[in-house]
Amino acid sequence: MARGREGGEQRRERGEGDGPELVERLVGINRVSKTVKGGRRFAFAALVVVGDGKGRVGHGHAKSREVPEAIKKATEQAKRKMIRVPLREGRTIHHDVYGRHGAGRVTLRTAPKGTGIIAGGPMRAVFEALGIQDVVAKALGSSNPYSMVNATFAALENMQSPRHVANRRNKKVSDIVSNRDTKMGDDADDKKDTE
Repeated sequence: MARGREGGEQRRERGEGDGPELVERLVGINRVSKTVKGGRRFAFAALVVVGDGKGRVGHGHAKSREVPEAIKKATEQAKRKMIRVPLREGRTIHHDVYGRHGAGRVTLRTAPKGTGIIAGGPMRAVFEALGIQDVVAKALGSSNPYSMVNATFAALENMQSPRHVANRRNKKVSDIVSNRDTKMGDDADDKKDTE
């Protein structure tokens, strides 16, 4: 397995023989202790994000006495909890969305091509594993990595594709998309009028 360090986070890509290629991002490791009769016992807690780079992503956290074992357990949990997120043109999200978990609140906004990933550390790991190339995200409230990752997943679970909305409203996908494009054009016209 190839390992590299990027901004305090680790990235590992699985070999071809293990099924679909998954991107694993280590978001954080904490040393935790348990006080027992003879003193303190130390363990390590790992937070991991796993994705296929094509719209599927999951996260997991686990504890163990050794760091590699904690990472392995968290990775397995993340693979079991993977969700599918609809992507627009395979590079960004379909619409702006808000997510909340505990004190962590995040806002995700769609972005034009070439914007890149504008997001803080834990959220960046989620977007890279998911395969998003253009997004603007803002974390409000707690900066705890666990809260930020959970809030990001809460936002992604609220994401709806035009196909899903069209099926629910008994309309054609073209009607939904044309309305979205018209609204974006109106917003641009309003901006020009104010300038």
